[in-house]
Amino acid sequence: MGRDPPVVTAAPPRPAVDTPAGPDGAPGGLPARVLRAVPVPLALIVMIALAGVVLGRVYADPLLTRLTAGAAVGSVLVSVAARRLPSWLVAPLSVAALAGWTLLSLRLAASHAALPGGLGEVAADAARNAIPRLLTAMIPVEPSPDTVLVPVVAAWLTGLAAAEVALRAGRVLLGYLPPVLLYAGALYVVGPNAGPAVGPTVVFAAVAAVGLAVPAGRHGPAGADPVAGLAPAVRAAVRLRLLAASAAGVAVVVALAALLAPVVAGQVDSRPVDPRRYVEPPQVESLDENPLIRISGWALNPDQKLLDVRTEAGAADAGPPRIRLAVLSDYDGVTWRVGATYRNAGRILPAGEPTPGATTDPVRQEITVADLTGKLLPAVPTPREVTGARVAYDPATGTLIRPEGLAPGLRYTVASVRERPDMNLISTANVPAGDAVARVLRVADGAPEQLRRLATQLAEENGAPYARATAIADFLAEHYRVTADAPSGHAYPNLAFFLFGPRNGGGQRGTSEQFAASFAVLGRLAGLPTRVVVGFEPKADGPVRAADAYAWPEVLFEGAGWVPFDPMPRPDEQPRPVEEDFRPKPEDPPPSEVPAPTVEPTATPPAAAGPDERGGPGGPGTPVLVGGGVGGLVLLAGGLLLVLATLRRNLTRTRLAQGDPGRRIAGAWRELTDALRLAGHPVGADLSAAEVAERAYRALAEAQAAPPAQVPAPGPVRSPGAEPMAGRPAGPVDELAGLLNQVAFAPGTATPAQAERAAALATGYAAALRAARPGWRRLLWTVHPGPLRWRR
Repeated sequence: MGRDPPVVTAAPPRPAVDTPAGPDGAPGGLPARVLRAVPVPLALIVMIALAGVVLGRVYADPLLTRLTAGAAVGSVLVSVAARRLPSWLVAPLSVAALAGWTLLSLRLAASHAALPGGLGEVAADAARNAIPRLLTAMIPVEPSPDTVLVPVVAAWLTGLAAAEVALRAGRVLLGYLPPVLLYAGALYVVGPNAGPAVGPTVVFAAVAAVGLAVPAGRHGPAGADPVAGLAPAVRAAVRLRLLAASAAGVAVVVALAALLAPVVAGQVDSRPVDPRRYVEPPQVESLDENPLIRISGWALNPDQKLLDVRTEAGAADAGPPRIRLAVLSDYDGVTWRVGATYRNAGRILPAGEPTPGATTDPVRQEITVADLTGKLLPAVPTPREVTGARVAYDPATGTLIRPEGLAPGLRYTVASVRERPDMNLISTANVPAGDAVARVLRVADGAPEQLRRLATQLAEENGAPYARATAIADFLAEHYRVTADAPSGHAYPNLAFFLFGPRNGGGQRGTSEQFAASFAVLGRLAGLPTRVVVGFEPKADGPVRAADAYAWPEVLFEGAGWVPFDPMPRPDEQPRPVEEDFRPKPEDPPPSEVPAPTVEPTATPPAAAGPDERGGPGGPGTPVLVGGGVGGLVLLAGGLLLVLATLRRNLTRTRLAQGDPGRRIAGAWRELTDALRLAGHPVGADLSAAEVAERAYRALAEAQAAPPAQVPAPGPVRSPGAEPMAGRPAGPVDELAGLLNQVAFAPGTATPAQAERAAALATGYAAALRAARPGWRRLLWTVHPGPLRWRR
């Protein structure tokens, strides 16, 4: 009997699922898939855009924030759209899109900053200078091509890396690393130049948490068990491993929080590091370090056109505004220098607090460069906005430079705020002191004693700071002349010659260079913080010529800021001789040259009247007393003459043999002038060395009763510092005058051989002049006490 075949019973149909499967096999409809796909890309976009928000706090307007947000959206969407393409193809597509967005951003930034030039030129310049200009730009930073290029490219590359790791590889937490690094970099670049970014940081953390909380769910239904369908033993092992991994991750997070939380909390109140201190801002060239030396050259070419200016002033009654080129604050005894720190700036410059009580006028100028060279950019102080030129700015002095240098035809517009201080407040204001102003109070070593004495005299006569400054300006204006052909120079020897040199020898005249520099040095010697400003004082709108170039001094007052002074003489006034108000006194002679007290003969006391007065036996007779008195007087006179002769020889030996070569040459010159005075030909202190040499030559010729051309001139006579007058050959006195000029204008260059030569010249001349005197005058020459007490 055969068995019946088994009966197969069909299983009942399973209930239909409410949500149909998607095209990739994953259950759920379109809304569910969108909810699972959107959070992570959106979180990446927001996190990258927040980095742009943080960095944009130091920019002048929100253009950078918008550009970085666009880069975040573009980079993430390109990766989302190319998710089904091979991974090796995504990067080239994204970089191509990056190039397009970067060029668009540079064009928008160039248009926003009103920069001239084509897109290619702008892009090349931005690529070369993006990083240094970003780190040296003045706060607030102008959104220009070179200051937006790096943030835009960094934001795009961050979005590309984050999207590929988080979306394609499914490592969301690891994909957050690029945005976190970008955000930290933005905080570091901002540094202490903005307030704490508390709000953006909280939003950044919240968005990151939301992106992690929403599951991506690439396959299988939402919430499906990852170990479903596995054997029971395998399922238990996998669940144990997942639990251990989760516990280890939680432990690591808790440990890091416990270790890093105190460190992070301790840094909350600390000042961030400014990365700008590691980048050297642009510096001006040596030609621009001291534009004061250009004044004399401009004075000799007064018609040279330097600028063309069109002014729109807020106060028409104030006259054409003075244009400032440079502020010179550092002086080393040889030259004045700018010494400013310039940082790249955009159109909008940092606005400082106005001086209390000062009247402010808005001034707007359109300036076209003609023959002016260098990097310093002229502008009315104090500039607030510059269009048409890329500039760097020094807030301490309010001056501008163009790093690329000036070029003929350059046209730019400057909006400035001109301040006019309240003179009623300045007259009673004090001047600041201390380390903050030590730079503008410093007096370099080697200041001539005559300058110090003049400054002391003016300061003693005027107690208040404003009175001192006014006294210095009035002294210069009343005693000196302005001439266009005065030689350039403002070192200590130049200023001493300008202030105290003989008028008939080129002294006591100069350009505004000498007037401003003398005021500044005398002011510092009198305790006033001073500086020198170089600029232009146009008479009207239109061409600014070299004749309009001008230098003026400024003094710093508490509560009033820098106040300009005018030490220039009035055109309709004749200068008074300096000797009327100030005659420089010579330096105190060294101890070895201090004249010894003159020994005066003491009168013989009268003999007391008594019974022996008539020469009785009680005492010596009258002849004995008379003889003794005459003999005593002779001995006393002889001793006096011997003392005088000894003192004179010691004085000559001290002058010619002691001290450095410069001092010995000066001593030799004093021997020559003493010889002239002993011969009845004194010389005044207002004569130059060449003029004294001429008088000495003629005095010897007259004493020897010989024509000047026959006077012997022993020894070499060539000297670079003094030339004889026309009509006679050079003589030894001319050589000695040359050595004296060398000591005066080139201190420290004289040699011992030159000092010995000067001693020989002075001794020979004095001996020749003495030999031409009568016999009794030669004796008197040797013991005359005059050189012991004459002062110069």
